[in-house]
Amino acid sequence: MTDWTDHTARARSWFESLRDRICAEFEAIEREAGSDAVFAYTPWDRSHDGEPVANGGGGVQGLMKGKVFEKVGVNVSTVGGTFSKEFAGTINGADPENPGFTATGISLVAHMANPHVPAVHMNTRFLTTRKAWFGGGGDLNPPIPYAQDTDEFHAAYKAACDAHDAGYYPRFKRWADDYFYIPHRKVHRGVGGIFYDHLECVDDAAFEANFAFTRDVGEAFLTAFPTLVRRRMHTPFNDAEKLQQLQWRGRYAEFNLVYDRGTLFGLKTGGNIDAILMSLPPEAVWS
Repeated sequence: MTDWTDHTARARSWFESLRDRICAEFEAIEREAGSDAVFAYTPWDRSHDGEPVANGGGGVQGLMKGKVFEKVGVNVSTVGGTFSKEFAGTINGADPENPGFTATGISLVAHMANPHVPAVHMNTRFLTTRKAWFGGGGDLNPPIPYAQDTDEFHAAYKAACDAHDAGYYPRFKRWADDYFYIPHRKVHRGVGGIFYDHLECVDDAAFEANFAFTRDVGEAFLTAFPTLVRRRMHTPFNDAEKLQQLQWRGRYAEFNLVYDRGTLFGLKTGGNIDAILMSLPPEAVWS
């Protein structure tokens, strides 16, 4: 097993602090809507074939079901060990002869009760193999899109990107557009956002720069998304709009089960299945 470095510990601490602030903000929104819903936290340890992995790490699954957030999961995990030989060759810096890894990150998916409120996905992560790098991003998934919401969400991420590199936003927006696409439906999963991976940390200076950018990505989400929720959560909706939401959720489920790399990574590394699949909506229909 690859030794966990001080860098991994620092990234983990940040992801946990971001989780705490996001969950507190989401609970505050529930209270504003007259709900007493709160997050339930379930710790888990990494396992393999049903048996715990010694020093394999684990995480905490946070889950809330409320009046505004029909289902929202905010998970933080920190795991390590070795990839299977067939999977190691697909991971940056790993191969069958060098399959060791550590990974720490935060992953969030929110499915909303009101179809006028956009669903959302966000994650950031730090991985080490023979290399070390950050990745992550976030994308907005509205069943009923509003240009104002889309523009503000993208503006928040653009500001975060521009503070570090003027080329980041166009590059990472295009990456999100390409990644969050459902080929068999020939449609995008939502209205996009940013997606980045393999921001490599070849030395301490590169780590600090990439870590600072990743923190700003998290802060951008925490600034932008609650604003959109509060704007739309009291909008009246009808049965046709609810059906539109449920049909759209079917597309979301298809992407996450067929194409999503994070789902595959979690399942291939002995992650908690309930936490991995928390991205699936609580209800969906296929017409």
